[in-house]
Amino acid sequence: MYYTKPIVALALVAAASSCIKDEPLNTECDILTAEMPGIELVDAPVITNTGVEFTVRYDQPGPEFAPVFTVTEGATINPVSGTERDFTDPQVYTVTSQDGKWTKEYTVRVKRQTRPEDPEVSVTYGFEDVYTQTTIGRTYDVFFEENAAGEEEWAWASANSAFALTLQGKVPEDFPTYQADGGVEGKCAVLVTRATGSFGASVNKPMAAGSLFTGNFDVTNALAKPLEATHFGRGHIMGMVPISFSGFYKFKAGETYCELGDNGKLVPVPGKTDMFNLYAVLFEATADMQWLNGENVLSETNPNIISWALIPDRHESDEWVEFSVPFVYRPGKSIDKQKMQDGRYRLAIVMSSSENGDYFSGAIGSTLQVDELTIVCKREKTEEE
Repeated sequence: MYYTKPIVALALVAAASSCIKDEPLNTECDILTAEMPGIELVDAPVITNTGVEFTVRYDQPGPEFAPVFTVTEGATINPVSGTERDFTDPQVYTVTSQDGKWTKEYTVRVKRQTRPEDPEVSVTYGFEDVYTQTTIGRTYDVFFEENAAGEEEWAWASANSAFALTLQGKVPEDFPTYQADGGVEGKCAVLVTRATGSFGASVNKPMAAGSLFTGNFDVTNALAKPLEATHFGRGHIMGMVPISFSGFYKFKAGETYCELGDNGKLVPVPGKTDMFNLYAVLFEATADMQWLNGENVLSETNPNIISWALIPDRHESDEWVEFSVPFVYRPGKSIDKQKMQDGRYRLAIVMSSSENGDYFSGAIGSTLQVDELTIVCKREKTEEE
């Protein structure tokens, strides 16, 4: 069985927020958790530095919802948590720090899962859309996908916000993950393994692999438990089963492969060459496993994984390499039609410029370019049909 270690990007700080100031206490103004009491969701709420996104089942009431939030200690939120609002359009919430000096606005969106009737659907990610975000004066790209109305539907996750704290980058092209010209069609995503400088070395994290994935990066857990900081997976299309994963990549390994030594420094490994990661995993979300993470995303013993699509012949190339691989079911696993109808399956798409980046091992300069990723799905009839 083909197997590679999952990626986890650099985690350097317990929190990264646009409202961090010099005052050490009572200045934070963040949304920490979000829930929708009484409403069935098909995905865990996604919380970023500027917004919150809920995805509700196709058969739930609405558009009026009353989301509940917890914020940093002493902070307040306006409107107050639990207020019912009309989410036909995104709604803005303002969090104010305990000392009253700092505020942050969050845009909260509620999506409704759709149930397609087509027998086969393909979804392509071309990495054409980004917005920039700034953390302590460092600006980086955030990739996002649009809905039919041309609005942001959801954002890809990376650890760019954590890398900003190393002070190694000022503009998007300095970061491990950014957008560039020269894609198969239009733009593409570029992932580069970077050195993290003296700050990264001081916390035994001397490199950061470029990463991009569906899900959320939990920066609050990044320093203590980096393998758990990556939350892989998003709600999948109602009634659709992924059957293949395809796309294009280029890859060039960095000059010197290194592993993390006992002293926290990089140790060269003669004769070893870096390799990238790029794969997709279908899994069941349960109460004790809402998402996959760096410890279990490719685990042979993870009972929640249904199938995965892995590239067996990854290699270096200066030209675009086209790949197409099937989703292979794990032994003893199959699609449960009732669980499918209930929206309990989620899909993780994960990519990294260094496959062992979760252990802070790889080659500085390893570069992966990715474009036109496509998931092809077929419709499975439900028990009702």
